[in-house]
Amino acid sequence: MEKKSNKKLYVISGSSGVGKGTVLKGFMAKHPDFMLSISCTTRKPREGEIDGVNYFFVNKEDFMKSVEEDKFLEWAEFAGNCYGTKKKFIQQCLNDGMNVILEIETNGALQVKKKMPEAVLIFIAPPSLEALEQRLRGRHTEDEETIQRRLHEVKKELECAKKYDYRVINDDLENAISELEKIIAGEQEKC
Repeated sequence: MEKKSNKKLYVISGSSGVGKGTVLKGFMAKHPDFMLSISCTTRKPREGEIDGVNYFFVNKEDFMKSVEEDKFLEWAEFAGNCYGTKKKFIQQCLNDGMNVILEIETNGALQVKKKMPEAVLIFIAPPSLEALEQRLRGRHTEDEETIQRRLHEVKKELECAKKYDYRVINDDLENAISELEKIIAGEQEKC
């Protein structure tokens, strides 16, 4: 993908329970000039979701045609549904003068970096595996098997995170938001 503007794509990832959504929400509240990317999905809209706002809802046939035509920066299949980020959408946002934030899992982030090396990858990490386990248990939303499966996934994600440009430790929400702001401000100065 050609870079045609001085705006950047920031890819944010983090393990389940690490608070990446909360960190991102805090950042976006302070920086409304940044745009959250909208992904395509083959799943049906949930109540209240709007096409073109929450997701671009497409059928599986159209999605797979886009995969074949290499129209995605990244894509994956989860629980029988496909999710992906269109190259054209991201490039249009950048050309229109917007910095874009894409919140996706680590495998997708590494796909983005291969196709768009100038993208900035930021991993939101827990202070420790023990702290993350306490957070997961404290939610009281998952059984022991699910918690153990998530912790196993976290170890794989932390390994992938070594390929990221930056890592933000979410040990304190305000500190994590501030660290994210510093990273992005530093990247913006490079433009």
